[in-house]
Amino acid sequence: MKKKIVVLSGAGMSADSGLRTFRDADGLWEGHDVMEVASPQGFRSNPELVLGFYNQRRRQLLKAQPNAGHKALAALEDFYEVHIVTQNVDDLHERAGSSEVLHLHGELFKVRSTAPPYPVYEWKKDLVLGNLCAQGHQLRPHIVWFGEEVPLLPEAASITSLADILIVIGTSLQVYPAASLLYYARHGTTVYFIDPKPTIDQLPNYELHLIAKKASEGVPLLVSELLTSSQ
Repeated sequence: MKKKIVVLSGAGMSADSGLRTFRDADGLWEGHDVMEVASPQGFRSNPELVLGFYNQRRRQLLKAQPNAGHKALAALEDFYEVHIVTQNVDDLHERAGSSEVLHLHGELFKVRSTAPPYPVYEWKKDLVLGNLCAQGHQLRPHIVWFGEEVPLLPEAASITSLADILIVIGTSLQVYPAASLLYYARHGTTVYFIDPKPTIDQLPNYELHLIAKKASEGVPLLVSELLTSSQ
């Protein structure tokens, strides 16, 4: 039976593909206060601003390509059972070839209705006011905004709890509830933390290994090691 690897990936995973991290040090996202463009209140206050913001992100994603880190993770599937739980809303893991990807915070290439039962649609073009669901309600980005529940969190926790090896990539482990997923792993689990500036240097109850490199460098190094040890 193949060992199970669970990957928790954050913004640093996609940074080397040219996608900006969610928030810069000043708390802004592409020059906007995050509450203006990533909250239900922001959408109610200025829906055109919010839709335009995500239209720009969607156009940017159409031009982006998976980096070496994404591709290396896909190669793990030849020898391991791999599940990726990502905070990222891009599809770069899938385009690189990973087959089991759970998007904790939604997906940029999907939209959903603003009214129950909230049907979801594939969407790669601009979204504007007047784009309606089949029931006649305005569509919005299929993104989990601040103040909204994270509906896939229980599934993500269940996946993490079964990991033989846990790989954390490009996330500060400071933003909850996503940061709590790490602690669903069983005590004694081997944890690899890949980030150019790791925010932790010890992890009680776990076998922690730090790789202080960006994702496109650190992930291929680790994957090479894991593939060698599996043979």
